[in-house]
Amino acid sequence: MDKRNAMRAGAVTAAATLMMLMSSPAMALVRDDGDDPGSGLSVGASLGLFVGLPILAFAVIAGLCMLPGSKKK
Repeated sequence: MDKRNAMRAGAVTAAATLMMLMSSPAMALVRDDGDDPGSGLSVGASLGLFVGLPILAFAVIAGLCMLPGSKKK
């Protein structure tokens, strides 16, 4: 019974690895079809976009969720 589970786990692992390898982008570094990347983000802009904005969104949503409870006396 243990040998069957080991074979099944190996087959699933091999299939998942094969699928990931097949889904990798082909020739992703070749610029074509009008691909014109802009300038990159600065460190401050990256932190603001990926750290500050989610924290702000969380604070707004949490405040809106707490608002009805604060109106009751």
